[in-house]
Amino acid sequence: MLLSDHETSIQRALLSLDGLSVGDAFGECFFGNPRIAEQRIRRREAPPPPWEYTDDTAMALSIVRCLRRRNRIEPDELAKAFALEYGRDPHRGYGGMAHQILRAINQGLPWRVAAGKAFDGQGSCGNGGAMRAAPLGAYFAENPERVIVEAKASAEVTHAHPDGQTGAIAVALAAAWMARAKSQSGNPGTAPIEFVLEHLPRTLTYFQLRKALDVPLDTAPEAAAAKLGNGSRVISSDTVPFCLWCAARHAGNYADALWTAVSVGGDIDTNCAIIGGIVALSTGREGIPAEWLAAREGIQF
Repeated sequence: MLLSDHETSIQRALLSLDGLSVGDAFGECFFGNPRIAEQRIRRREAPPPPWEYTDDTAMALSIVRCLRRRNRIEPDELAKAFALEYGRDPHRGYGGMAHQILRAINQGLPWRVAAGKAFDGQGSCGNGGAMRAAPLGAYFAENPERVIVEAKASAEVTHAHPDGQTGAIAVALAAAWMARAKSQSGNPGTAPIEFVLEHLPRTLTYFQLRKALDVPLDTAPEAAAAKLGNGSRVISSDTVPFCLWCAARHAGNYADALWTAVSVGGDIDTNCAIIGGIVALSTGREGIPAEWLAAREGIQF
């Protein structure tokens, strides 16, 4: 029995969601005692289960549910879903500004007002829009222009700053490229980064991502992160470039991609969520270690 276009798209989005959520939960395990984390990374010793996911996965779940119901992003509905999910469990690692915005939406403030008030009216340029965007690129993989529209719509609910929206667009485009290129053999090199740059708005994240073209994929990850950022600043331009570089470097190996991600520190869970959501579209579900899927806290789609 042939699947409908919608069902096929949802299956891609669910694959990306699995990659994102396992990455998110895996990365979250490396906060805490740095000595233990360093030992595990050096030995490539996966943390003991269960692995609890964070706001990255909680918000990505809302996006995929919206796609299943609407075949698109409906910002008013998505804002309510984000706020309700936050209200059910506000202790998932949401950032300080996310707490303010989502609480305000739950109290009845329109999302445009709540998001627009962030950072003295500038809006957030954080990495929260990017962390949840890979399933969007998976769903709309056949239509890059639609990817841009839907990713922007998904981000602006909480990120009024154009660069926060650019981060979401970049990750979604990278996921779309990876989903479309899955059947190709060999290492893609910098092709996914070049594809993203061709379509990306010219904000700071764009210019930082351009630097990734000058970082060979065999560069030591720590050196790459020193040039591109590792998410320590929790903004799009300091997070997305390294994540897309890492995803291109390890397009065919999900586990290698995440071990590289955790090795550079920074916003580890978000980096792993972004990278995992992209790379899973190349490797397929079979490329995500079965024991990692089993270790991840159960999610209800």
